[in-house]
Formats: sequence, C-alpha cells, structure tokens
Amino acid sequence: MDPDAVKSTLSNLAFGNVMAAAARNYQKEVLANEKAQTSNPVNEEVDLDELMDDPELEKLHADRIAALKREVEKREAFKRQGHGEYREVSEGDFLGEVTRSEKVICHFYHKEFYRCKIMDKHLKTLASRHVDTKFIKVDAENAPFFVTKLAIKTLPCVVLFSKGIAMDRLVGFQDLGTKDDFTTNKLENVLVKKGMLSKKKKEEDDEDAEYQESIRRSVRSLENLDSDSD
Repeated sequence: MDPDAVKSTLSNLAFGNVMAAAARNYQKEVLANEKAQTSNPVNEEVDLDELMDDPELEKLHADRIAALKREVEKREAFKRQGHGEYREVSEGDFLGEVTRSEKVICHFYHKEFYRCKIMDKHLKTLASRHVDTKFIKVDAENAPFFVTKLAIKTLPCVVLFSKGIAMDRLVGFQDLGTKDDFTTNKLENVLVKKGMLSKKKKEEDDEDAEYQESIRRSVRSLENLDSDSD
C-alpha cells in the first residue's frame, strides 16, 4: 500500500473524529440550554413564592389596604353629613348645614332666574366630584333672614363657608367671565383658587367614580377573605 495514501486516510479519519466530537459537544450545549430555559419558569415561580412571604411586602400590602379602608370610611362619613350631592335646604336647616361641615358652598337662587339654573347645573356636577366639600342651595325667596343677614342683593349668589364662617362669595358670573357659557372646569378652578375645592388631576376627574367603586370592591373582597379565614 502506498505510504502517502495511508497517511492521507489516517488524516481524514482524524479530521472526521474531531468534527464528530465537535458536533456532539454542540448538541450537548443545545440540550443544556433548552433544559435551562425549561427550568426558568419553575425558578421564577419559586422566587415569587419567596417574595410573597417577604415580611416587608406583607407590611406594604397591609398598609395599602388600611389606607383604602380609611379612604372609604372618610367618604362615607362625608356622605352622612350630606356631602356628595347637591341638595336644597330650608332656612330652618341652613345654620346646621353650614356649621356641621368644614367647607360648604351655598347657592342662593331664585327659581325663575335663568342664570341660577346655569349655576345649578355646574354645582351639581362638582358636588359628585368633590365629596370633601358640601354643596347646598337655598331659595332666596324663602330665606329672608339669611338673605338680609348675608347682604345678598344679586342672584345667583354663591356663598363660600369655612368652618361656619362666610369667607367669600361669587356674585352673578363676575368671576366666570361674565358670560353664560362658562364651563364647569372654569367654575371648579375658581373654587380651587378660593380654597374651597382640592385640586384634581384630569384623569382623576374622568375616573373618580370607577376608582372609588374599585376601592369598595377591594375592601369588600378583603373583608370576605378575612371572614373566610376565621
């Protein structure tokens, strides 16, 4: 046999063995990667379980739930005082209404005045947005004592009370551009500047009702869980 041919054959066999070994190593690496990827979700699940048992996270969760409960209780307390809606009160009930709440917006109106109806529409909208402030209205014709006492001469007149004291007022539409087509946001901004309303972000205005309902659902759900665990 030709010595050169033998050397060539041996060389080819050696190269083939190297390639086969490389292929086997590559295949092992691919399988190892696949196995690692398959095991990742399990590892993540274990990590999440460990996180759920973290005392700091449990404390944060408990604090959040307590804050939600306080918010619901606060709003319910306001509603018991007549907040959250735009109501008409009589002259006999007027003094009690303005002294029982820290912030009260009272519209003295005449039922035949067109501008009073415009003011009614905007105040009704704001009453549901700002539960921390009470919104009421009084028929000026049926409340002569307080109309005189507060020196109300032009209607609509919106008197702003803080802790039972008349601090400011809106007479007609003077603070609202003197036109009938002012927006609810315009009136809201004026009342915010006068310290009668808390400033809200736009998204809070748009989603306030849904947000408050979600709070109630969360609290009810947690109370149910607590009762079940007992």
